[in-house]
Amino acid sequence: MIQIVSNYGGLLLRAMGQTLLLALCGLFFACILGMFFGLLSVLKNRACNIIAGLFVDIIRGVPMIVLAYFVFFGVPYCLNNMMGIAFTLTALQAGTICLALNCGAYMAEIIRAGIQSVDRGQMEAARSLGLPYWRAMVKVVLPQAIRTMIPSIINQFIITLKDTSILSVIGFPELVNSAKNVVANTFMSFQTWGIVAVMYLIVITILSKAARILERRLNRGR
Repeated sequence: MIQIVSNYGGLLLRAMGQTLLLALCGLFFACILGMFFGLLSVLKNRACNIIAGLFVDIIRGVPMIVLAYFVFFGVPYCLNNMMGIAFTLTALQAGTICLALNCGAYMAEIIRAGIQSVDRGQMEAARSLGLPYWRAMVKVVLPQAIRTMIPSIINQFIITLKDTSILSVIGFPELVNSAKNVVANTFMSFQTWGIVAVMYLIVITILSKAARILERRLNRGR
């Protein structure tokens, strides 16, 4: 184990950095998608509700590994061979899209639940004061909803961080993919995967504790 740390420690740390980068990029775009479809799901419009529901159901119903293969191999193949468009995706771009779609579906449900947790009287009071619907949503409802959503968003980030390991199948140099290379070079499977497990455990434990601290502070601030 000491030999692996001394020879490949830098590689594994860089891979963890790539893992965190991918998770952050995925979560950033997932928040945008989640906010869009979350708002669609709470509108009093049947068509918008159906669109949001279809997005959530389709994405959550497709395994992450299938989505990764579809985005990385299927989409470029379709554009190149069926439409004649020269198009390629890097592993980072495909991984970000895959995580954003997968995480975005869950974020949409988090945001929908957060908005619905705010008393309807808040929106009615804002509208009675003359605020348009969207201004009332942005100024009155969302600030209250975000307080309840933050712990769930942090938990979703933890899940997204672990899901990055699946993207080793498309060649992205995240921690699991780099660990496979270390095992191939050293034949020390037990030690290498033990180190990887500890690295994940440290990062996820820190994030979990941060989520609990933030949740307690938000609860005290109510």
